Amino acid sequence: MHEHIEEADLERVIPAFYARVRQDPLIGPVFDAAIDDWDHHLGKLVAFWSSVMRSTGRYKGSPMAAHARHRAVLTREMFARWLALWGEVTSELLSSEGAAAMQAKAATIAESLQLGLFFRLAPGAPPQPYRVTAEWDETSLPQALRQRHNTKAGTWGLLRVIAGSADLVFEEPPARITVTPGQPAEIPPQAWHHVELTGPVRLRVEFYREQPLG
Repeated sequence: MHEHIEEADLERVIPAFYARVRQDPLIGPVFDAAIDDWDHHLGKLVAFWSSVMRSTGRYKGSPMAAHARHRAVLTREMFARWLALWGEVTSELLSSEGAAAMQAKAATIAESLQLGLFFRLAPGAPPQPYRVTAEWDETSLPQALRQRHNTKAGTWGLLRVIAGSADLVFEEPPARITVTPGQPAEIPPQAWHHVELTGPVRLRVEFYREQPLG
């Protein structure tokens, strides 16, 4: 949960941002063509950002699936414009700390979506993730990752540490792997595990359709 972001901030920022989006000549028509009920959609977006910034778990959908339905009309320029408008509105309506946090999270989300939408494997290239989480630290790591959980059948995870270290703990068979920036760790499909932190860290999780490290 980010200390500089409150629910009231989200209720103010999201409608203001998408009002500006709808007026934009590049991305406005795309959004208006895709969304039938703006009131309902804005409610979902507030829930999404509440889950992302405040770890409330209110959002239950799949952003990648929602964007994939419109892959044919989306471009990288549209993502850049979305981020530019997001930067303008958050800077206008939030504290400098809150705006910086929201902008950093939006950049991570945009990068993940573009990776899923536009990346194409070259012959013989190593596996690439189909989804990448936001980057977390020792305070923002979701509680769900700290507790016993697993990936679904056919899905490999890769715990990647950017700074510091984290322990990836498996239950069956018991194993503890210390993950560092130079040593990511694979998470096999349906393997029960959790993440333990002992100090400052920055990390993310990548998801693959096949074993990522071979």
